[in-house]
Amino acid sequence: MPDDLYVQDIVLWSDRQTALLRRAASGERVNDLDWPHIIEEIEDVGGSAIRAVTSLLRRAIEHLLKLHGWPDHPATSHWRSEIMGFLADARESFTPGMRQRVELDRIYLNSWRAIIVLRMEGEPPAGLPTANPFTLELLFADPPDIGALLACLRDPQSGSGG
Repeated sequence: MPDDLYVQDIVLWSDRQTALLRRAASGERVNDLDWPHIIEEIEDVGGSAIRAVTSLLRRAIEHLLKLHGWPDHPATSHWRSEIMGFLADARESFTPGMRQRVELDRIYLNSWRAIIVLRMEGEPPAGLPTANPFTLELLFADPPDIGALLACLRDPQSGSGG
């Protein structure tokens, strides 16, 4: 197997490595496994899953911040719907092994930075807390409790984020 197949055609490389791994799993000795790249790809699977959950949480929090910052905006129903969907998808994708690696404070800060610069009908968002008020447990409630999440934004001590 050419060493550069991994770079030239990841799909062909993946097909080849899968076939070799199946042969090895059945007890056959194989010598052409690309262990460094196999290890890298397995590590990437976990990182990709964490990035997906992080992105869903960031988008949900951005919509929560919009809802809090502009409670009378005509898009509030849309924002609520988006929050419900993003949080449901994040909850379904979350695994216990992610708990220590999902950086909720950083996710909140990035969301806050994205929203604080917005103007809706010329107005900045009203009273957004700079520190994360949410917990994963509150964000992953089933079904999501948007009222409780908004209460955390009104009184950041109520959610005891982090």
